[in-house]
Amino acid sequence: MDGFPHWLIFSIGFAAQFFFAGRTVFQWVDSERKHRVTSPSAYWGLSVIASCLMFLYGVLRSDFSIILGQFISFYIYLWNLEAVGVWNRLGRVLQVILMLVPVAAVAALFRDAGSFIHNVFRNEEIPLWLVLFGSAGQILFTLRFVYQWAYSRNPHVSMLPRGFWIISLIGSAVIVAYGLFRKDPVLILGQSFGFVAYVRNLMIGFKKEAESE
Repeated sequence: MDGFPHWLIFSIGFAAQFFFAGRTVFQWVDSERKHRVTSPSAYWGLSVIASCLMFLYGVLRSDFSIILGQFISFYIYLWNLEAVGVWNRLGRVLQVILMLVPVAAVAALFRDAGSFIHNVFRNEEIPLWLVLFGSAGQILFTLRFVYQWAYSRNPHVSMLPRGFWIISLIGSAVIVAYGLFRKDPVLILGQSFGFVAYVRNLMIGFKKEAESE
């Protein structure tokens, strides 16, 4: 965090959570309106914007768990943009930029590998056990998108299945706990908000399934 004011770093983090919350609200409202769990294109577009901001926040906070989670999920967001028909409309230049941004960011991060390792794994403010705990939470939370991608891959149709929401609830709980340990309001507020939407999507899915029987 050296060289950057705290207010700027947290502003970036809250901006990321604003877009994450926006995608959740949009998907939730769309699902309520259509009486089924939907996977709208806006959900994935907002995810890409939010992920870029959250990745930057993780770098500025020297938070490996955030960096890891965003790096994995980012390319799944792009796949879903392609699946909903948005990717091909972005233009080649923007496509290349989006594909290279995470790689370039990681390359810049590891330009001074010694400093990075010290800040992330030997940071007195973040003990190693907490880094591992937070990383486990991020990996679990990110697995929901890996599961979503695997579920949607064969039909090549972007879907948000029941398992996605169950994994979301479990992963979100771990990240909230990690945020409490780190006293990180960005993680706490962002993840707490999602709980309601995750539960509601499960309810909509169960109701739709019961009606179709």
